[in-house]
Amino acid sequence: MNVALFPDVVVNGETIPSAAIAAEAQNHEAPRDKPGIAWRKAAQALAIRALLLQEARSRGLSPAPEELAPGRVETEDEALIRALLDEALTTAPVTEEAVRAEWAKDPGRYRTAPLWDVSHILCACDPRDTDARAAAEARANALLARLDGDAKAFAKAARESDCGSKDSDGHLGQLGPGDTVPEFEAALRELPEGGISPAPVLSRHGWHIIRLNATASGQVLPYEAVRPKIAQALEKAAWARASRDFIETLAEGASIKGASLSPI
Repeated sequence: MNVALFPDVVVNGETIPSAAIAAEAQNHEAPRDKPGIAWRKAAQALAIRALLLQEARSRGLSPAPEELAPGRVETEDEALIRALLDEALTTAPVTEEAVRAEWAKDPGRYRTAPLWDVSHILCACDPRDTDARAAAEARANALLARLDGDAKAFAKAARESDCGSKDSDGHLGQLGPGDTVPEFEAALRELPEGGISPAPVLSRHGWHIIRLNATASGQVLPYEAVRPKIAQALEKAAWARASRDFIETLAEGASIKGASLSPI
């Protein structure tokens, strides 16, 4: 990205240089052919940060960094912004009526995790090895062409798998969310019962041909079991609204050049 094409951002006379915005832009998603979107998101984020830090200092607040996780401590700026928001934001307590109303919109949203009965055929390779990856993919495609959606054919082909499950016709048993690598699970979620992946799926283990034998949908959870989760979500939503309103109030009285605080 040519930073010379983009202006500095100035917030109440404080300049945020283009180099800082370019560095921040790496943290924001945008289409490859539209780098300006990432730039605008970064400029907005840093303008908001500057507004909050300026307000915190004007109130005479002092940073007191806290440990966020083992080995991860807030920066002074992060601590200062947290202190400001703790002081400035107030939200009404979430009521029992609000929690129950949110649950009643669709109780079926709150379920235990599903279980999938799965079989697969693995054509193992190191995906970083171009030649090995291509050879394993060709082998997987050849096996897939033999299946034609047939369960018995799948079980027979699975005996050629590079996975230990070949001894049980490729059967992996019942799996839940998080039990497999992300690529495998993503493909699995797209399959109907009895369906076979239309193309081999690449993971760090190699190429998989996946068959979803059956699905056990998660059970709907009772209200009391999900109440704490719903209440927490409503509290977070209320805090997010309050923080947006607070930032809008700061922006209304600020002089901002080179950035827009409107949604991107």
